[in-house]
Amino acid sequence: MVALVILSVVVSTMGGIAGSQTLAVTVRGFVLRNITSAKIKLLFRKEMKIAILNGALIGALVAMVVAYWFNSLQLGIIILCAIVINSFAAAASGTYIPFILEKMDVDPAVASAVVLTTVTDVIGFAIFLGLGTLILL
Repeated sequence: MVALVILSVVVSTMGGIAGSQTLAVTVRGFVLRNITSAKIKLLFRKEMKIAILNGALIGALVAMVVAYWFNSLQLGIIILCAIVINSFAAAASGTYIPFILEKMDVDPAVASAVVLTTVTDVIGFAIFLGLGTLILL
């Protein structure tokens, strides 16, 4: 249980970092007028490919360290899955939140980061602690 609490922060932080990168690309595209509603699906697909690659590579590295450090292969697999899932959520959020906020007449550059952080934290904690509860208990 202590390991789950300690490591849950890693999952949410990784999601926030990944989402911030996607958010930066999206907001920059708004400012430069390179990204429009018509191009959002293309951007989304590109960001999802990056999310699976980053999530798998970083998740595998973290999983190996966790499995060794806590002497638990199960815990390593749980954190790997949680990081991959949260990377997807971060990429989707970082892509779509600015568009949603713009439709609501809210400045995406101001409000996107707050919403993104909330989404990735909630999803990261829920996935990691949920998987931990299902598998370890």
